[in-house]
Amino acid sequence: MNQYCFGIDIGGTAVKCGLFDVKGNLLDKWEIETRTENSGVHILPDIADEIQAKILEKRLNKEEIAGIGVGVPGPVNEEGIVLCAVNLHWGVTRLEDELKDLTGFPVKVGNDANLAALGELWKGGGTGYHNVVMVTLGTGVGGGIIINGRIVSGTNGAGGEIGHIRVADDIDGICNCGNKGCLEQVASATGIVKLANDLLKNTDKPSILRESEVSAKSVFDAVKAGDMLAIEVAEKFGRYLGSTLATIACVADPEIFVIGGGVSKAGTVLIDYIEKYYREYAFNSCRDSVFALAKLGNDAGVYGAAKLILL
Repeated sequence: MNQYCFGIDIGGTAVKCGLFDVKGNLLDKWEIETRTENSGVHILPDIADEIQAKILEKRLNKEEIAGIGVGVPGPVNEEGIVLCAVNLHWGVTRLEDELKDLTGFPVKVGNDANLAALGELWKGGGTGYHNVVMVTLGTGVGGGIIINGRIVSGTNGAGGEIGHIRVADDIDGICNCGNKGCLEQVASATGIVKLANDLLKNTDKPSILRESEVSAKSVFDAVKAGDMLAIEVAEKFGRYLGSTLATIACVADPEIFVIGGGVSKAGTVLIDYIEKYYREYAFNSCRDSVFALAKLGNDAGVYGAAKLILL
């Protein structure tokens, strides 16, 4: 009888690893360096070695292992093939087959943002729901869509890439994806800083943001302090993100939006500005969707990877 599984979240600098029981209890977690040299040829063998070492350390029976779930920073198709993972220096990689050959265990792979959403649905901010859209606000904007407990990944594994929805024609600069006007340019940590700096440059309004280098954290700290210019920035951010989520709701109709990533550490004040504009723009039947902060932090992807193997 299967009693355990592994959740693996491969990042550009570190691989997060977790040993779980099949009920979702995290029994152990650790990290190893992501060795990306030589086109990332060492990454999967290193993971296989770690799994075998952990099995020996914990004195587990291999027949008790349900398998290994893996999250990667790139699109994954329905056949478990990683189409591209730039940060890992990978091209097309048959990850499920390769890691299964190295370990002897069943393997399932998914996009890291999608798996973070699955993790939050399973054991985090989305627990108790079946339909969730997760938004991760960090250096970029990521997302994951879960419908009836299943990841919506699409033909090319690009389902849930909400950061690259076009939201405006008048946004300066080019997004990391090569397009212009993406949500990521205005709702990420760097996007919030740009909104603030543009406003500071184009107005003489007093603001505590003028006293030091601007960050997403300093913007929302200033909002909490009642700084009017910072509040104006938060309103712009909220309108961009809230209206975009209203559009997504017309397609996905989620029960709940879970907001995570580093920017979400601002807390409920962040939700207030997003939800305000979501309610204004949402289709009537979708207007009552719940908003919540993510709970699993950097462990969301590991949880989601483990759940993937148990689906």
